[in-house]
Amino acid sequence: MAFKLPDLPYAFDALEPYVDARTMEIHHGKHHAAYTSNLNNAIAGTPLESLKIEDILANVSKHSTAVRNNGGGYYNHSLFWEVMTPNGGGEPSPSMNIRKAINRDFGSFENFKNEFSTAAATRFGSGWAWLCADANDKLFITSTPNQDNPLMDIADKKGKPVLGLDVWEHAYYLNYQNRRPDYISAFFNIINWQEVATRYNAANEGAVM
Repeated sequence: MAFKLPDLPYAFDALEPYVDARTMEIHHGKHHAAYTSNLNNAIAGTPLESLKIEDILANVSKHSTAVRNNGGGYYNHSLFWEVMTPNGGGEPSPSMNIRKAINRDFGSFENFKNEFSTAAATRFGSGWAWLCADANDKLFITSTPNQDNPLMDIADKKGKPVLGLDVWEHAYYLNYQNRRPDYISAFFNIINWQEVATRYNAANEGAVM
């Protein structure tokens, strides 16, 4: 298999009460596992088997819908698990480069939080909200439908994701039902700002995360 389902970096119940254990178990063990399996099936016997997922997504317009949907689902969820932690905090430390960049590009952390929350809340149907670094290392917020992401050549706004929030109903419905704004608000209690900072620093260095 070209791609392997990554292990969760914490127990299923570690993010409670913000994300419940049953949701994590289904989300990781069923949804992410299916994206991984379907991606491997879609690229089996093709040159894509030897590529990194970032390289596949960078030219996704040349590939099948199955590669686009399942490749996006594989990458997006792999990032999602890493940017959450049971030891998360509502805000990054003022000394972190990511905090300085947020203040520079959004004016304040509160402005960033409001803009990110709005992007997540107003994404119609299923999709994702993203904080990304562009080619000039400037942070921007965007959202994408379904399992698309800003690494894809078909994205309206292209950049390197450093933080992502899944707003598909399967990510929150068991605990929050139709209350997506409550789920978005809860997410800020479990953000792994150290991981976000690491991804931002890597983007600055020209590395692909």
